[in-house]
Amino acid sequence: MDPAIASLIDRAGLDKGKVRQIIGRGLEGADDGELFLEYRQAEVLVFDNGRLKQASYDTAQGFGLRAVKDEAVGYAHASDMSEAALARAAEAVRAVNSGHSGKYAEAPGRTNRKLYGDENPLGEPAFETKVKLLEQIDAYARAKDPRVRQVTASVAATWQVVEILRADGETYRDIRPLVRLNVAVVTGDGDRQESGSFGLGGREGYERFIATHSWQSAVDEAVRQSLVNLDAVAAPAGEMDVVLGSGWPGVMLHEAVGHGLEGDFNRKKTSAFAGLMGQQVAAKGVTVVDDGTMQARRGSLSIDDEGTPTNRTVLIEDGILVGYMQDRQNARLMGMKPTGNGRRESHAHVPMPRMTNTYMLAGQHEPAEIIASVKNGLYAVSFGGGQVDITSGKYVFQCTEAYKIENGKVGAPVKGAMLIGNGPTDLNRISMVGNDFALDPGIGTCGKNGQGVPVGVGQPSLRMDKITVGGTA
Repeated sequence: MDPAIASLIDRAGLDKGKVRQIIGRGLEGADDGELFLEYRQAEVLVFDNGRLKQASYDTAQGFGLRAVKDEAVGYAHASDMSEAALARAAEAVRAVNSGHSGKYAEAPGRTNRKLYGDENPLGEPAFETKVKLLEQIDAYARAKDPRVRQVTASVAATWQVVEILRADGETYRDIRPLVRLNVAVVTGDGDRQESGSFGLGGREGYERFIATHSWQSAVDEAVRQSLVNLDAVAAPAGEMDVVLGSGWPGVMLHEAVGHGLEGDFNRKKTSAFAGLMGQQVAAKGVTVVDDGTMQARRGSLSIDDEGTPTNRTVLIEDGILVGYMQDRQNARLMGMKPTGNGRRESHAHVPMPRMTNTYMLAGQHEPAEIIASVKNGLYAVSFGGGQVDITSGKYVFQCTEAYKIENGKVGAPVKGAMLIGNGPTDLNRISMVGNDFALDPGIGTCGKNGQGVPVGVGQPSLRMDKITVGGTA
């Protein structure tokens, strides 16, 4: 058994009684807070242009001590897991509680739910086996088509142990595996070059993702996407009806809508959805959920980084705004219940409301029916980068795979298409929801306030009416 599976307090050689005393001193008079302990192992192997370009392995540990008073937060962190470092942190965070005699919030409830195993994915398979796999991926991709000019393949894994200690004596623990396999290719024809990529991942070991059929399908998809883009014509521009594909296109929902439904933005009234609880914010038939309880999914957590069990939180139900994603601080200040969405990148970061797996539920329409309903428009199958303004809801998203829709049929692939709009407004422009709900393959990472955390997205095919498309034609 890996020694990190033991209590992180014991592993650091600390006296539990003294640690409790230090926490109690640091959080005296606070409304809430905790000591967050972390041990993490991580590896990344990257094979690029026929050679192993990167092979890194990292072990990190540390703690973060947080004291919460009303809207203020005192936070201190260190990689030095010693009694002296904890004592210095306690003195630092006490400043936020000066002259305050708050009632310490009740501890989170408990769950016996286990959404992923304890096994460390870094141990198996062996390093040599992983390198050989990446070589196989490179060779297979180059053999797929003579137009393949560059192949980049990578595997990555982390194994994180977290322990949360509260001033009331309650302790919470979670062990979190996470793996990802990614393939990116560049194809060329003359002077023109285009790219395509595909990835797989989740909270489990490597086994399922490095099976031959899995990595070959990932390569097939990356090459297919790149060749589609190689044949693409300039994208049209203007206002038109747009059909979004199922699965990964849910990243647009995540960015343009999901962030606006996080508790902190709504408490501070900086979200376009602030003050709209109970009101119609989307077309009827649109239901959006954040669900951290899905087995082995990339965005899932048995407990969040404050110790609260994750939930299946309905955010929008049949077009009505019914919920926000909450951590403990914002939930208390808004008079709501925590939803298990308090997340942090590491011990060096404060928790905040963050998404887990966010998706739209399926509707009644066949995907072919949705496409056939559009006379002339755009069919957006995959997205790359995007930008969103939380306050206004305005967004810009780049399509990495898209096609013209001509007379109700999928036409030529297009290059350079950008979707431009307003999330809250465009939720009301959804006129058809497909019955082909799908989740992404396990590749999402969400950024907020400089912190990145793994997430999942998903949706069925959608028709959105009169969306502004930026193009190059």
